[in-house]
Amino acid sequence: MHNLQDLLHLMARLRDPQFGCPWDIKQTYASIVPHTLEEAYEVADAIERGDFDHLQGELGDLLFQVVYYSQLAQEEGRFEFDGVVDSITRKLIRRHPHVFPTGDLYAPLEAPRLDEEQVKQRWEEIKAEERAEKSKAPEQLSLLDDVPTALPALSRSTKLQKRAARVGFDWPDALPVFDKVREELDEVLESMADDDADGVTEEVGDLLFSVVNLARHLKVDPETALRAANTKFERRFRFIEQVLRATRRPIEDCTLEELDALWGEAKRQEKNAS
Repeated sequence: MHNLQDLLHLMARLRDPQFGCPWDIKQTYASIVPHTLEEAYEVADAIERGDFDHLQGELGDLLFQVVYYSQLAQEEGRFEFDGVVDSITRKLIRRHPHVFPTGDLYAPLEAPRLDEEQVKQRWEEIKAEERAEKSKAPEQLSLLDDVPTALPALSRSTKLQKRAARVGFDWPDALPVFDKVREELDEVLESMADDDADGVTEEVGDLLFSVVNLARHLKVDPETALRAANTKFERRFRFIEQVLRATRRPIEDCTLEELDALWGEAKRQEKNAS
């Protein structure tokens, strides 16, 4: 079987200026980013579908993205793949003092000294210390500094809200958030009544942010929930298409009431099968 060194050698060959692959030679950090995001989502998709036969391949595709960035950095004299491995290993040792109390990766195992909640609290404290160390101007530090802007919007909203909640800027429980969602929905309606396109966009954004807040208080990951809703919609819509295809009737010729009836049938079949 091939190993990691083989993959690193392959990457170097692909990027060889004289004998490499023309497509790979012209790639940059920025041009690879869309592929990285796509590969990460394909890993998530395989896990969500329980497709473990293909998970190994998807993880390989994702690993290749890290190898690719590392090759670019090595060519520019910035860092190498070994540095990436060293960096994450050191970080995880530092953030798990309850597992590596001496900082020695190979020290004898000991029972964890903290429970799960204490571990989470300590993890965040250590991350805050790391952010402070990175900054040369502590007075400009923000809890939100290292929340990546490239995250999917739902995931980033959740992270921003969690950060603010650490200092008490949060609703005490889910019930007041329901009122906030209703308030934001009313404001969308007001903007619609005013025929204010920009206002509608802004208010819909506020509404989505509030729904994310509600999901967080209900211990629901909004990204996962929406992905599941997308899958459910796709499954039911495909049912409609299948039924109409069997009767040789174009979907465009159906009324909304007819389509809605088929949608209801799809829901009933799912309920009976569960």
